[in-house]
Amino acid sequence: MKNLEGVKVVVTGGSRGLGLGIVEALLARKAQITVVARDAARLDEVGKRFGVSVISGDVADEALALRVLGDVRPSVLVLNAGAKPGLGLIHEQSWESFSRTWDSDVKAGFHWVQAALRLPLPRGSRVLLGSSGAAVGGSPLSGGYAGAKRMLWLMAQYANVSAKEQDLGITFQAIVPQQMIGDTELGRAGAEGYAKRKGVSAEAILAGFGAPMSSKQVGEHVATILTDSKYETGVAFGLKGDSGISSLDG
Repeated sequence: MKNLEGVKVVVTGGSRGLGLGIVEALLARKAQITVVARDAARLDEVGKRFGVSVISGDVADEALALRVLGDVRPSVLVLNAGAKPGLGLIHEQSWESFSRTWDSDVKAGFHWVQAALRLPLPRGSRVLLGSSGAAVGGSPLSGGYAGAKRMLWLMAQYANVSAKEQDLGITFQAIVPQQMIGDTELGRAGAEGYAKRKGVSAEAILAGFGAPMSSKQVGEHVATILTDSKYETGVAFGLKGDSGISSLDG
């Protein structure tokens, strides 16, 4: 996909944060975008502001995934939506707070990936699953979040096996921001949580990752991954403010 003009794209969780940054970057390249998210009021604002199609619903709902992909038939699917993890060390967590991201992020990923394979999406399609640097090093304050994000990364690998076995010509890849992103609700909450534990400022926590990376920069990186031929293959790509895009395979 050297050119995204007119390409049908579905972005889950595209009404705020990283998802909105991705929507803006792909829209700038004239992609035809449908945004799926739970917050109807925020979706309405995004639809009016950017002129994109919007669909309100629970992204973890299997029926929604099948309906949206069946109706839109996108060539690009970006699975970005996710729940805000409960913050606390493991002895402070309840099972409900610990498993929140599994019941949302992983469940949604499972249903949308299955729908992409079973419909299937058009040959040559790309499916990007949003993971996290926590999938590499863990995140002791966020319960099951790191494991959930690692599972999404693994699901991209598993889906590629299925796509190859069925000769579908669909590529699944994991996008792995390797730092907290301070202009998102999730990134700010995480930074503040760790800052409180360590007795420092949230800014100090964010600065520890090196050069900052904004939601818009993440969106630009995603657009590059979709349009630069050197990213056509490979399963996982790390994103950082100071080093850009790097392969995490091997």
